[in-house]
Amino acid sequence: MLASWFLIGALTTTPQMSVQAATQSAVEDGGMTPAVNRMVGGIASYARWPSGTATTRRHMCVVGTPRLAPRMTPDTPGRGSISVSYVAASAVNARCDILFLGRMPAADRRQLIAWVRGRPVLTITDDDAACLYGAMFCLNSHAASLSFSVNLDAIARGPLKIDPRVLRIGAGDGGAG
Repeated sequence: MLASWFLIGALTTTPQMSVQAATQSAVEDGGMTPAVNRMVGGIASYARWPSGTATTRRHMCVVGTPRLAPRMTPDTPGRGSISVSYVAASAVNARCDILFLGRMPAADRRQLIAWVRGRPVLTITDDDAACLYGAMFCLNSHAASLSFSVNLDAIARGPLKIDPRVLRIGAGDGGAG
């Protein structure tokens, strides 16, 4: 389950956002690409879209060039699946339930983050480890682990509901990071 994948780290507060970090020490289970796909699928499985958009199949649009996983095939635990398409920033549309932002020009990133505000779109990036540019979840790798930061401000601005357990996992360990 997701609890075995994520260990919540220390809570960091900045003036404009609250970011929480988590780590996955599972890179040894087959490399970075499978770890990224497990983490992205796990994050998506804990997101709840507003009523009227219920489905067990979500669509992820990948924009830019992912740094950590050249082939995105999110592995969702339990029911549900995620289809993936690689699109240009100008081709992102309402069909995208999840927006994965890889390396791209800053202007494109700003435009996409502005477009998703208020929409039921889960945003994940692997090109902003500190989560400064508006994505909800930001992946980062170091040594033999994969981590993510959560931008609570970005989550609060949208209609998606993220299961609070994602933010509380590891609380039993005192939230040490």
